[in-house]
Amino acid sequence: EGGAFTLSGWLEPAASIGGDTFDYSVARETLHFSITDAMGHGVASALTATLGVGSLRNTRRAGHSLTEQADAASAAVAQHAPARGAFITAVLGRLDLRTGVCALVNAGHLPPLLVRDGDPQPVQLPRNFGLGMFPESANHAGEVALRPGDRLVVLTDGARERNAAKLDLPAQLRSIAGLHPREAVRALADAVLAVAGPTLPDDATLLIIDWHGHHRKPRHTNAGADRCAATSTGAR
Repeated sequence: EGGAFTLSGWLEPAASIGGDTFDYSVARETLHFSITDAMGHGVASALTATLGVGSLRNTRRAGHSLTEQADAASAAVAQHAPARGAFITAVLGRLDLRTGVCALVNAGHLPPLLVRDGDPQPVQLPRNFGLGMFPESANHAGEVALRPGDRLVVLTDGARERNAAKLDLPAQLRSIAGLHPREAVRALADAVLAVAGPTLPDDATLLIIDWHGHHRKPRHTNAGADRCAATSTGAR
C-alpha cells in the first residue's frame, strides 16, 4: 500500500500442483506487477511457472520494457521449459505512479477488468500468444489511464472456468466495490470456492489494485491499511 495505490493478491491453490503466480515490486515512480498461469498441472507446471517469473524479474530489473520482458520470457519458456510445448499465459503491468497511466501486456490471458464507478468492464488490449508458444512473434502492449477511485482486477482462468464459471463475476465485483483490496480478494476467493469448491481443479489467483491518485500524499500508518483507505466499519 502506498499513497497512490493499494494492491492485494490471493492464490487459492488447486487440489493438485498448479502453475499460477502473482508478483509485484515498487520503484520510486512505478508499480510493476504480473499474474501468470503455466499450462497443465504437477511439478512440470510449477517449474515452468518459476522459469517464467524468474525471466520476467531479471528483465524488469534490467530496465527492459514490458514487451521486451514478455519477449524474453517467451524465449526462455520455449527453450528451457521441462515439458515440450509448454507455455504460460500472463498479464504484465507497469503503472506510472505520477500519472496513473498503466501499460499492460496480455499474453493469451483473460483480459484485466477495470471497475470504474462500480461498473466492471474488460480492458481492451492487443492480444498476444501465450509466452513460449511462438517465441519469434513479438508482443504488443496497450494502456489504460486510471482515474482516482478506479480498481483494476486481474484473474487466472481457475476463477472463471469449469464450475467457477457459475459465479456472476460482474455482480460479485460490484458487491465488493467498497471493500479494501485486502478484504476484496478474500471475499472474491470465497465466492469462487462457494460455487466451485471446496477443492478446486485449478489454481484460482486474483490481483486487485486500487488507484488513489495521490502519489505525493504520505501514508498515515506504519503497518496495515491506511485508515483513509481502509473499509469503513459499515461495509461488509
